[in-house]
Amino acid sequence: MGGYDGWVEPMRLALGEARAALSTDDIPVGAVVLDPDGVVLGRGRNAREADADPTAHAEVVALRAAAVRRGEWRLEGCTLVVTLEPCTMCAGAVVLSRLSRLVFGAYDDKAGAVGSLWDVVRDRRLNHRPEVVSGVLADECTSLLQEFFASHRQVD
Repeated sequence: MGGYDGWVEPMRLALGEARAALSTDDIPVGAVVLDPDGVVLGRGRNAREADADPTAHAEVVALRAAAVRRGEWRLEGCTLVVTLEPCTMCAGAVVLSRLSRLVFGAYDDKAGAVGSLWDVVRDRRLNHRPEVVSGVLADECTSLLQEFFASHRQVD
């Protein structure tokens, strides 16, 4: 999958996962892990509310599913596509899983750890640094989050 355009369809899959998170009142973030041939190995959506689990971020859920399907924790050659810039926990999971590439949509100015507040995945002190592609369908990813937060800020 080359170039920005090659990531539009996988991001649409991640957006579908994000929308599914709305049914459990979780923040709409979705993720997919693709193998080197572009086959989906794992899918995830935020499930902190649904599972009462503070680590149930879309990225972690998708990485766990991909590792189970692959039968190992090393996801070398794989790509994580996620609708929102990963936080520090998820950026750390990207590094530790040895993903080859991270693709994300919207930037997260409040908690982003792939360039906004921190840049965990490109820190030269770490033993692994994946390629990063950012801004894929950023407007659509951002709109979904803005609509969610606007609806939760309304006073009855």
